[in-house]
Amino acid sequence: MCGIVGIIGYQNTKDALLEGLEKLEYRGYDSAGIFVKNEEKEKLIKSAGRIALLREKATQVMQGSLGIGHTRWATHGEATEQNAHPHCSNNGRLVLVHNGVINNDQELKERYLTNIPLKSETDSEIAVQVLAKFVQNGESVKEALHHLAGEIEGSYAFVVIDTQDSHTLYAAKNKSPLLIGIGNGFNMVGSDAMAMLSLTSTFMEIMDGEVVTLTNDKVIIEDQNQQMISRETYQASLDTNDIDKGTYPFYMLKEIDEQPGVIRTISQAYYHNQHIAIDQSIIDDITTADRLYIIACGTSMHAGMVGAKLLEHLTHIPTEVHIASEFAYDMPHLSKKPYFIFISQSGETADSRQVLVNIKALGYSSLTLTNVAGSTLSREATHTLLLHAGPEIAVASTKAYTAQIAVLSILAKAVGDAKQIKEANNFDVFHELGLVASVMDSLVSEKENIHQLVKAHLNNINDVFYIGRSFDYALSLEAALKLKEISYIHTEGFAAGELKHGTIALIEKGTPVIALISQETTASHTRSNLKEVLSRGADTIIIAMEDLALDTDTIIVPTVHKWLSPLAMIIPCQLIAYYAALERGLDVDKPRNLAKSVTVE
Repeated sequence: MCGIVGIIGYQNTKDALLEGLEKLEYRGYDSAGIFVKNEEKEKLIKSAGRIALLREKATQVMQGSLGIGHTRWATHGEATEQNAHPHCSNNGRLVLVHNGVINNDQELKERYLTNIPLKSETDSEIAVQVLAKFVQNGESVKEALHHLAGEIEGSYAFVVIDTQDSHTLYAAKNKSPLLIGIGNGFNMVGSDAMAMLSLTSTFMEIMDGEVVTLTNDKVIIEDQNQQMISRETYQASLDTNDIDKGTYPFYMLKEIDEQPGVIRTISQAYYHNQHIAIDQSIIDDITTADRLYIIACGTSMHAGMVGAKLLEHLTHIPTEVHIASEFAYDMPHLSKKPYFIFISQSGETADSRQVLVNIKALGYSSLTLTNVAGSTLSREATHTLLLHAGPEIAVASTKAYTAQIAVLSILAKAVGDAKQIKEANNFDVFHELGLVASVMDSLVSEKENIHQLVKAHLNNINDVFYIGRSFDYALSLEAALKLKEISYIHTEGFAAGELKHGTIALIEKGTPVIALISQETTASHTRSNLKEVLSRGADTIIIAMEDLALDTDTIIVPTVHKWLSPLAMIIPCQLIAYYAALERGLDVDKPRNLAKSVTVE
């Protein structure tokens, strides 16, 4: 679910599509394609790999006034030209691009496509073939799109062209981002405003369940009941002194939205020729260690807590997590063959560097996970793994945190495979990360729901508690840190079972307690702890993974692998922090007393 651009009524459509796709490269992708049509002819071009390859192939493509383009990250089927978008129906009439994941694609295939051969391995091709089936049965393209939307379980952003009509573009969405761009004599649709900003700064939202019909001078939006909707446009204003934020009011919100793309970029960076691309010397050093020591501070330490669990599950090597500032001056008794992993977004964290200096003096090897190549920790450690998160400007780390966990999961898989650990062999880390990225895409589009939750539960509140167990406990610490550091609300994260050992004394009527539930083995226990605080008057909020959720839970997160649940579960927590700060009129990107890179001890 990477990037979509569609345009109707613009004479240089090919150029506009390619430029729009290039603006979406940051999201991460493995293939791309465009379909261009004019009154006389049409052309479909697809390419695995970079958009530069697609641009080379498109040199002989004519200009047109109607077209769609797409950048794909593989979820169903490998990154091949055949699986790339756009996809065409077998009868050649309909052309479609799709972001999202269709959960019941095989059911749709069995119900509607028993006699129709498929050219790709994608759920997206199933969608266009089913759509064509509905049209063949007498429905208009718009009616068929409504019909298809009612049949699909999962997330989607569709843009469709009917090759028998050169003057209309169709779109529909559910949980996947999609936006209308209003031009002068033309109209556009895209998954990101950045893909359209070179041609227009006037936009219109599309809500879940809606179907849109676009011509060069008209936009018609219909709800699920096929009733027309009237909607105002808005202007995306750019601050030329702050261009990197694009249309976002704050870097933090932009960086939250970038996280699905970061996950995909990391997978691209560490997966080559069907193998994990991590230096063998790193794997050898870790496999020969008898204990791993993760050294970090703040958010990086919370990522390390998740990473430690991943490393122990997948490598069977005991792993400890230490606060750098404590370890530097109170080093514990070390094992016989220790190996040190330093985690730092900037690679300049002074407390961590002090530990590195100390362990180097003792002759031990080390690995740094950092977002900045050539940083101090990167230069001075034995090895480096880059996070590939891109520049993170907001002080409150979001995408670097998810990048750290993602890279640690890949590292754990690589070491576990080298040690022939059964759990690692059964863990398809890149497939699972691909699913996480898709879930993240759907979650970042739920902003308004989170905003309303914050207004209802966190206005005029002085104290908040996050609780969870196992992976959720580590997540509760990071969620609490996000909320306290930018909203200044006193927030603490606790192991849920520890509440009754003292902290429950702080619960008063109306105190928000946010429970995180993503682990089957501990879900019922966390719910029991919620009952304890509820009986003391707490205002309980539950963020639960879908397979463990109850109808009464506040936020339901689509299910991902239990070991990667913190990557999905953190999205609503980050948005809660963002909107809590926004509601207080605070500078979200620059909270008081804090710096992005902590270079003093």
